[in-house]
Amino acid sequence: MTAENAVQGLSIIIGVGASNGVGGALVHRFANGGAPVLIVGRTAEKIEAVAKEVTASGGTAFTQVCDVTSPDQVAALFETAKEHGPLGSVLYNAGNNAIIPFEEVTPEQFEQFWRTGAYGAFLVAQQALKIMSAQGSGSFLVTGASASMRGKPNFAHFSSAKGALRNLTQSLARDYGPKGVHVGHVVIDGVVNGDMVRSRFADYLDAKGNNGALEPDAIAEAFWQLHVQHPSAWTHELDLRPFKEEW
Repeated sequence: MTAENAVQGLSIIIGVGASNGVGGALVHRFANGGAPVLIVGRTAEKIEAVAKEVTASGGTAFTQVCDVTSPDQVAALFETAKEHGPLGSVLYNAGNNAIIPFEEVTPEQFEQFWRTGAYGAFLVAQQALKIMSAQGSGSFLVTGASASMRGKPNFAHFSSAKGALRNLTQSLARDYGPKGVHVGHVVIDGVVNGDMVRSRFADYLDAKGNNGALEPDAIAEAFWQLHVQHPSAWTHELDLRPFKEEW
């Protein structure tokens, strides 16, 4: 597959909120690359706002609200996707984070982090990889985190889900790579300079200084480069961090 062939087909981007965030940046980068985008999130107003930005720039965008932990809703999402032609890429960016001391984590919280972080990816992957393997092409790219690699205090709930997600993608890459599907895991190791963090921890971001936080557009560019890689030199795991980040 050439880079030009790789961009063909619908891009489904799951876990989109504010335009100035990782999900929004992924939408804009793949749309700018020529892919029609199906924008998926939990809040209709947010994903519709991002879709309007895409269409205003001359791109093609569709939206669908979906709970990734619901098998029926995920199945419905991919039925919708079939209406828009071949499937070029699926980006799984669903999830969030919170600082919770381990003794305060409720069973419900622990399960919810796992359901969004790992179970939802399982449901999406089953649908996406069935289609892509039949095509013999496509990219399934997943957003990881520092917690994918190590567990730190107050993040047991998050790191357990992200660790499971990482192992899931390794299994899928070994299974579906020979079938023509590029499965990639992108570790975001550091704080992201997006609307969500900016609205809650602006002082912390400012203290990081110039280029001390990851820029959403730079993250999205890394995803795009994974998508268009030549199959003779695929990368499975890519880690991204600011140049001054301790690791």
